[in-house]
Amino acid sequence: MSFLKKLFGGSREAAEIPAPKVTETLDHAGFTIKATPMQEGGQFRLAALIEKEVGGTMKSHQMIRADMFSSKEDATQFALKKAQQVIDEQGEAIFRD
Repeated sequence: MSFLKKLFGGSREAAEIPAPKVTETLDHAGFTIKATPMQEGGQFRLAALIEKEVGGTMKSHQMIRADMFSSKEDATQFALKKAQQVIDEQGEAIFRD
């Protein structure tokens, strides 16, 4: 069983997974948007964390898109814009499973 865990990553501890680095934060319509572009090779993938306190509980939604950018700054700005669009379209529904 140990072999299979190592092969498929079952022995990996959660502490080994790095937290996404926030490059910019923006408040929009009661939500907090944290741009977290992900470096992949020489490019950056559009990603953001959308948070809001709902009923006394902090809810969060990790948004990761296929869009790639050559600079971290571009990925950050487009992540903020896309997250605003998602919030405007879906509101708190983004937190539903």
